[in-house]
Amino acid sequence: MGTLDEPPNAEPTGLAHGRLGTGSIAFLGVAAAAPITTVIVAIPPALAAGAGPLAALSVVIVAIVLLLFGTPYAAMIRRRPGAGAAYPQLARGLGRPAALVGAWLALAGYHAIQFGLYALVGQAAAPLLHGWFGVSAPWWAVAAGCWAVVTLCGVIRVEFAAGWIAALTVAVSGVLAGLAAANVLRPADGRIETATYLITGPARIDRPLLGLLLALAVLAFAGFETTAAYAEETRDPYRTAGRAARVAVLLIMVLLAGVTWSLIVAAGPHGVAGRAATRGPELLFALAGERLAPWAVTIGRMALLAGLLAAILAVHHAIARYLFALGRERVLPGVLGNASPRTGAPRAASLTQSLIAGAALLGTALTGAESSARTARWLTVGGSLAILVLLLLTALAALLHLNRVPGREGVWTRFLAPLLSTVLLGVLLYLAGRNLAALLGVRAGSTWVVVAAGGLAACLAAGLAHALVLRSARPVRYAGIGLGGAVLVITPRSDAPAEPDHGSGNPWTWDTPPTASPAPAEPAPDVPAKVPRQRTPGAHRPERIHREVNG
Repeated sequence: MGTLDEPPNAEPTGLAHGRLGTGSIAFLGVAAAAPITTVIVAIPPALAAGAGPLAALSVVIVAIVLLLFGTPYAAMIRRRPGAGAAYPQLARGLGRPAALVGAWLALAGYHAIQFGLYALVGQAAAPLLHGWFGVSAPWWAVAAGCWAVVTLCGVIRVEFAAGWIAALTVAVSGVLAGLAAANVLRPADGRIETATYLITGPARIDRPLLGLLLALAVLAFAGFETTAAYAEETRDPYRTAGRAARVAVLLIMVLLAGVTWSLIVAAGPHGVAGRAATRGPELLFALAGERLAPWAVTIGRMALLAGLLAAILAVHHAIARYLFALGRERVLPGVLGNASPRTGAPRAASLTQSLIAGAALLGTALTGAESSARTARWLTVGGSLAILVLLLLTALAALLHLNRVPGREGVWTRFLAPLLSTVLLGVLLYLAGRNLAALLGVRAGSTWVVVAAGGLAACLAAGLAHALVLRSARPVRYAGIGLGGAVLVITPRSDAPAEPDHGSGNPWTWDTPPTASPAPAEPAPDVPAKVPRQRTPGAHRPERIHREVNG
């Protein structure tokens, strides 16, 4: 029998086991973060605001914070790997209501990010279609083509889908590295100035700008934490996903910080602000056009389109696994917990997510709405903010659970790393909330600021309401939140006074071996048998799992 912290191998859930390694999952996390999208959409406005070398430095600082967070995150994955990623961790650390709040935050955040990526796809493909075929396709037609590819890849074997995503991510990373190398080899004025990487006069650092950059950087990493959603499908469920999360953080840091610094080198530390303000999202391609042949710029635009497709695919798979985990525990309709017996993919959850995305695209196209980089920025920033709240809750859950139920972890993993990551993620969340208008690119007091804040509040209310409804209407399902569909043994409570047990061999107690199971005694003829009543909802703890009784 396994312990509470290291449960025995669960019964097969339908997901494909042992098909993914550290590299595949790490690239899934990098793809979900979409670093090339950050370079195109978020970095130019930061440089235009006068960030200079602080832009690259803020990426490194945030990466260090997330690596701290990765230590307790990996420890929690080792204790209970599951397709719900942060969802079972919140259940163990903060309780079932917090787990449902986290699930709503994850679903809303990832859907918003995916819709923002769909909004960018049309614009990314427009220059290619015009240059190759001389046509201008509507954005929704390009998005519909990507949607069809995502729908198909969502139901195939996970190792094939991960292979495609990894190939696209490697290609995009290679193109970004090549463009960055060209910028560094041909710097502005023929030399790399120290002002491109050193901050002159640290006392004169614009603190509000630094806070904005840190908030922007942490939102740029949103997606790396999806690696935990594939823990059940790895070769080593207890270690691979946690290791892949930290590898993903390192890869994203190298790409974002390196490319950002190369832009400063190519435009010059004193001229990069003006160039970024003038060129905007075209800054990367404009600098590449001054140094490389036109075909290289075309390859860069193809990499942007491929990076967006890889990001949409990775986010789709993460959402599908969240839906699968919730359906397996009957928190959402149980059909979502069904997996394909042939491919082992969460087919019902994947098709459901595809239907949701397809309905959103269809509704947007029918209303005649036009996509823009501004709309994509609103959606991705709002979704990333929800993921940041989820990371903060996960860090706090790890701090509480790892110390409340100590295991093999040392002081650093159990206490110091989760404490530091909780405090630092809280500071980053505060900075993001304080600079929300600037992150969205709107004026203070804009309606979009209210919408973003209201969306987070709605997720909180929806999670708490969901928990209250389950607790009162479906207490057994409520008791199983975060247990990955494990069978529960509910101990009934009787109103009759307890009588001493004279070796009755009750199989429902922890003290009696399961082999002792005499026939139950007949009730007295004149005394009606009492119907056992359900215990108070919320009293069922994970230690009620009794594998000897459940067989």
